[in-house]
Amino acid sequence: QVQLVESGGGLVQPGGSLTLSCATSGFTFVFYYMSWFRQAPGKGLEWVSTAYNDGRNTYYADSVRDRFTISRDNAKGTLYLQMNNLKSEDTAVYYCARPKSYGSEFEEVADYDYWGQGTQVTVSS
Repeated sequence: QVQLVESGGGLVQPGGSLTLSCATSGFTFVFYYMSWFRQAPGKGLEWVSTAYNDGRNTYYADSVRDRFTISRDNAKGTLYLQMNNLKSEDTAVYYCARPKSYGSEFEEVADYDYWGQGTQVTVSS
């Protein structure tokens, strides 16, 4: 039913850029805010960014603010994360997540009920 599929990860040098995509199906995309999380090697899930329903209200973790840009195409049901000036500490598996119907704490893992399979981003010289 509900499906989230991330793509766009890869290997880049420090200072490089990547754009991640999350294709969705099985629900009315515009009714939900959407978020990106990441998991670095040996660490837990970390909230990265959230875009509210129309994409005009966006929120970022301090570690990525001014480098990453979240956006969404409601007609396509697709969420994006443009990542610029990548650093080694950005190396992680990146996940797209959809919140529960009554979710409100968008930085918390427990707020979400569906997750994609993840796409790996590796930043290395």
